[in-house]
Amino acid sequence: MKRFLLSLLLFAPVAAMANPACPVCTVAIGAALPITRRIGVPDIISGIWIGAFLAILGYWVIRFMDRRGWNFRGRNALVLVLSIATIGFSYLGQLRYSPCLYFGFLNIDPLLLGTIIGALVFIITEKVYEYLKLKNGGHAHFPFEKVVLPIITLAAASLLMTLC
Repeated sequence: MKRFLLSLLLFAPVAAMANPACPVCTVAIGAALPITRRIGVPDIISGIWIGAFLAILGYWVIRFMDRRGWNFRGRNALVLVLSIATIGFSYLGQLRYSPCLYFGFLNIDPLLLGTIIGALVFIITEKVYEYLKLKNGGHAHFPFEKVVLPIITLAAASLLMTLC
């Protein structure tokens, strides 16, 4: 019981396990929207990082279900879609829907578009990392490759959306 309570206090799992991202980074991204608004960061850029955060949460839920043996058809897709969709519930009442025209034809709210882009970029980057690791004999090409790849791709997506 002491070990369980200590792990809750430290926000760390009882047993050491590999995670798609570290909990400290995840919490920092999740708390960023009010801060980024105060310093003037556009909602689409915040949305990119929030989308990655929500995709990470989806991966964690899938890993939790794997450990419990909860398997059913379409489970992974359902969990990821639900984790990304929670952005609407999280900020209900705090955000007003203000659609803008993107790419000349897409009329969508910047935070929602950023969330979708960020989640897709993160998921694709994780798949690319797994492929690169497989091609390299099951080893990363350099230390912290699993951390560097998503950060670089999300930063590139942020820069791209700033230029649009």
